[in-house]
Amino acid sequence: MTSIKDTNGTNAASATDESLRRSLGVDRRRFLTTCTAVGAAAVAIPVFGASPALADAADRGKGHGHGHDHDRKALVPAHKRGLILYTVRDATGRDPLASDLPSGFREVFKQLARYGYRQVEFAGYGQHANAPGGANLETPAGARLLRSWLDDYGLRAQGNHGFIPASWPLTTPDLDRFKQALEISNILGMDHMGTGGDPTWGSTKAEWDQAAEKWNAMGAIARRAGIKLYTHNHDGAYDFLLDGGPLDGQGRPTRSSGIRKLEYFLKQTDAKSVWLEMDVFWAHVARYKFHTYTAHDGSKVTSVFDPARLVARNNKRYPLFHAKDGVVNTSSGQGYDMVPFGTGDIDYERFFSRVGERNYHNPMVEQDNAPSGSAPGQSLEYARVGYDNLASLRRR
Repeated sequence: MTSIKDTNGTNAASATDESLRRSLGVDRRRFLTTCTAVGAAAVAIPVFGASPALADAADRGKGHGHGHDHDRKALVPAHKRGLILYTVRDATGRDPLASDLPSGFREVFKQLARYGYRQVEFAGYGQHANAPGGANLETPAGARLLRSWLDDYGLRAQGNHGFIPASWPLTTPDLDRFKQALEISNILGMDHMGTGGDPTWGSTKAEWDQAAEKWNAMGAIARRAGIKLYTHNHDGAYDFLLDGGPLDGQGRPTRSSGIRKLEYFLKQTDAKSVWLEMDVFWAHVARYKFHTYTAHDGSKVTSVFDPARLVARNNKRYPLFHAKDGVVNTSSGQGYDMVPFGTGDIDYERFFSRVGERNYHNPMVEQDNAPSGSAPGQSLEYARVGYDNLASLRRR
């Protein structure tokens, strides 16, 4: 027995093509071009059922020019446009004595401000040892230096992918280090502090219950410090929770009720203490990968993940996004290949329009593969491209 959720139910070939186009997040012209370039086999629905499992789409418009706070059609106001520094990690780690390119935090901040960015998210506080301030700025003194540079260039720090204790219950050394991380966040003027990983890599209800217990406790500590603690998630967190059915040899459940891991986590955590950052690229990868589960009774059920709907239902839980783009590649195993923001197929105009709250969310442009040893200036150039395309997004 197979149940279907969130599909249009048509069997016509033309409707299937249209469903595929829409699911891939591609406009009609791009879809036809892709079909011509790579052949029907490359965009055909995989046997495992990818047709409903990529991003929702509508025709996508680009190139509208820069937006400003007074521009009510801009989906991302100027003061909310940010970048996670992981995108330009080669630049912050570059030796300023060996290159004329921006190197180290201070010069990178200056360049990002020139592009128009108003916000940054840290991915740790390390830089090249020859840059002003030295290699390690993960101290209160280092944070004060970073804060002075941010202020000089009109930038605001909104978060950091930093230390989250692995131990549970928390050890005294981990708790002390966690509190120092909160102190550094406060010096930097952050509203948020988080991690680049999922709350747990597990799949069972028991593992996610423990993760929720841990994050509730840490979130309460952060809340007392005036910081919103957030978890940044990849595709695996949107897979289906194993919460029933026959047990395996280790006594763990092997089937699902259909709830996704992160949806369960949202329900089990305190909305006033635990927050999330959606990486929109990985959420769309999850849509491609995780669309069918085995129910407790053994039936196969299709349930298509809708990233924007999850945010809209839990809007205030998502103060941060990673704005990361991809071009469709159904042969990659992930459904997308990562590209500079605004040059791919993920329909960000539709996404931001659906989630709303334009003055609440903080989108951070990210591209994991922006650094290039053969093109030392590439990551900063992609950061510029990302800003221009983020600024160009408009309400339809």
